[in-house]
Amino acid sequence: MADSSGIIRQTAAETAAQIAAGDVSAVEVAEAHLARIEAVDEKVHAFLHVDREGALAQARDVDARRERGEQLGPLAGVPLALKDIFTTEGVPTTAGSKMLQGWVPPYDATVTRRLKEAGVVILGKTNMDEFAMGSSTENSAYGHTGNPWDLTRIPGGSGGGSSAAITAYMAALAIGTDTGGSIRQPASVTGTVGVKPTYGGVSRYGMIAFSSSLDQGGPCARTVLDAALLHEVLAGHDPMDSTSIDAPVPAVVEAARHGSVAGTRVGVVKEFRGEGYQPGVMQRFDEAVELLRELGAEVVEVSCPAFDRALAAYYLIAPAEVSSNLARYDGLRYGLRAGDDGTHSAEEVTSLTRAAGFGPEVKRRIMLGTYALSSGYYDAYYGSAQKVRTLITRDFERAYEQVDVLVSPTTPTTAFPIGERVDDPMAMYLADLCTIPSNLAGNAAMSLPCGLAPEDGLPVGLQIIAPAMADDRLYKVGAAVEAAFTDRWGHPLLEEAPAL
Repeated sequence: MADSSGIIRQTAAETAAQIAAGDVSAVEVAEAHLARIEAVDEKVHAFLHVDREGALAQARDVDARRERGEQLGPLAGVPLALKDIFTTEGVPTTAGSKMLQGWVPPYDATVTRRLKEAGVVILGKTNMDEFAMGSSTENSAYGHTGNPWDLTRIPGGSGGGSSAAITAYMAALAIGTDTGGSIRQPASVTGTVGVKPTYGGVSRYGMIAFSSSLDQGGPCARTVLDAALLHEVLAGHDPMDSTSIDAPVPAVVEAARHGSVAGTRVGVVKEFRGEGYQPGVMQRFDEAVELLRELGAEVVEVSCPAFDRALAAYYLIAPAEVSSNLARYDGLRYGLRAGDDGTHSAEEVTSLTRAAGFGPEVKRRIMLGTYALSSGYYDAYYGSAQKVRTLITRDFERAYEQVDVLVSPTTPTTAFPIGERVDDPMAMYLADLCTIPSNLAGNAAMSLPCGLAPEDGLPVGLQIIAPAMADDRLYKVGAAVEAAFTDRWGHPLLEEAPAL
């Protein structure tokens, strides 16, 4: 068997090329990653379920296809960690909640199916904030996940399990979902690449709903090219999803292979700096902006005044949709059922089930959303928030008349200590300050590493935002920045990796 430490530290593109050439088998690659999970996940807790037998069966199928001389896809045989919010036939899917504990779906989400068709080996399901509601993965009903850079700190959320899995070399790739920043924010604090595709660019069929007008699945990886290769596998129209965009997928892989910012107009968002931003984060961001100039980009400051209201609007719109989507968990149809002992009415069973099955953050958002939608308050709260959403979209449109992409820090701070913000929801919500506007507008956005903060040695993320259906711009700019940063300062996960 090939050196397992070498296998797990390769990029996904390198691993796929070796498998296709017959230099290593897909089974060897899968076994190396499964051994890594067994060795370190007790400390990290990135996975909720490891599907060892299923992963090895998928790997054997890839090897058999190669031996038959079949053309393999660009990620065939590459191991992946799947956020536990996508249904997976025959594999437990809990969305990080007691409400779905033990549920085994009878069908695959479109994302799951496309991964299998591409020959990607799904290692298991990753930990997450319950129903994707959170910014730290501390809201999981199954315990928190640690950040491999410092296990006493959060790995981001809601997809902290996915980001931690690739940071700790337990998987080469991962899938997350992004409702208010839950792909980009974990990427930022773990030194990985996370992409929120244009809303509707990746199917939501089989993705357990949080906030339907905001939710978007997308790729997590250690390099921009790996993210692009995974993006291409996931994206494309799906008739099973009424919000899926029926249009060609942007040429993201080609853009990632030919990164350049020469002649690109880059807008620095004025509203994304100031009080609350960690000095080291702003230092690395300012260095990234200067680097863009050196690479030939035209950098201008752009003002988007409605962005200052984005957080408030989001925390009315998202909870309102939570109130609607989570009403299905009534203790009668599927999932957890509490109090069904013959002495309680159906209404009492529903109440007891929700009390037992939902955690504090989910209950908080259900109550906020129900209040915002209630008679007499709908126009004042939910209706006003939707008007702010329109203003944010118009700010983006005006900005893109001046520039090709926008840039900002991904998060105001580096990874904060586990437990620090649990009792302060507003402080927790501020972690998504820079990421929320692109969800409200449906734009495409990426976070990629731009170094380590000098005061704590933890990763800092650069956010790139592009117009809807211009996802390729993210990869073209991101690949150029990544190459320049790696040449100058080294890649956080390829050269300064955390030791576990």
